[in-house]
Amino acid sequence: MARDAPTSVESNGVAAVDRALAIVSAFASDGKPLTLAELAARTGMHKSTIVRLGDSLLKQRYLQKLDDGRYQIGPTFFLVGAIYQRSLKVSDVVMPLLHRLGEKTQESCSFYIIHNGMRVCLHRVDSPHEIREIVFPGDVLPLSGGSGGLVLGAFSGARGERFDKIRSAYYYISLGERHAESAGIAAPVFGTGQRLLGAIAMSGPITRVNQEVLRRLRGDILKTAAHATRALGGDWQPLEAAATKLSIRKSSPATAPTA
Repeated sequence: MARDAPTSVESNGVAAVDRALAIVSAFASDGKPLTLAELAARTGMHKSTIVRLGDSLLKQRYLQKLDDGRYQIGPTFFLVGAIYQRSLKVSDVVMPLLHRLGEKTQESCSFYIIHNGMRVCLHRVDSPHEIREIVFPGDVLPLSGGSGGLVLGAFSGARGERFDKIRSAYYYISLGERHAESAGIAAPVFGTGQRLLGAIAMSGPITRVNQEVLRRLRGDILKTAAHATRALGGDWQPLEAAATKLSIRKSSPATAPTA
């Protein structure tokens, strides 16, 4: 049932903004042009309300109206998106998340990227423990081992059953791969267009960060990667769904990608 149209007072205030944004958000699921009836169905608003608010969105080119009467997203969003991308710094998003994850786990947390076929530690928050895995920002490591390396490999086109499992689960647990005495877990971070930006990883000595600990932290890693992906313009929903799936099952899926 359609919601009542706003009063004249509401239409000039926050309610009008909320409804205008709801109209824009109606395109989010597939981005396809929509008829007035489809917009009414998706937003729950009266057609007259959509037409009235739509006129303002059309004037500012947030919406466009096609010759057949359907609406679609306008070019102003492209301009706004470009401004957002220019102003956005990965470190501004990632570093607070690494600090938060580090405070919760009391282990070292890193953000890795791919560069020249290797993985590079771009950002790092060290564990407060005296005994910890030693990695510094700028260190270059192989993609062929460790949780961060395997996740980056999986989501940058590596083939094989192992990588298929990582892509399905959206995380990877590594036990003694890169170094016999270290263990870790990682999840991917995406930007606009689902471009792989990097991987968030947590690691530590295997005597403290064992398999049980890492399995317990899978949801935290996935949610951290989802938060970063959302802030950086990517589709965070697959990561969030993977975390929710683990929460519901309260146990590892049969295909858990554990080394």
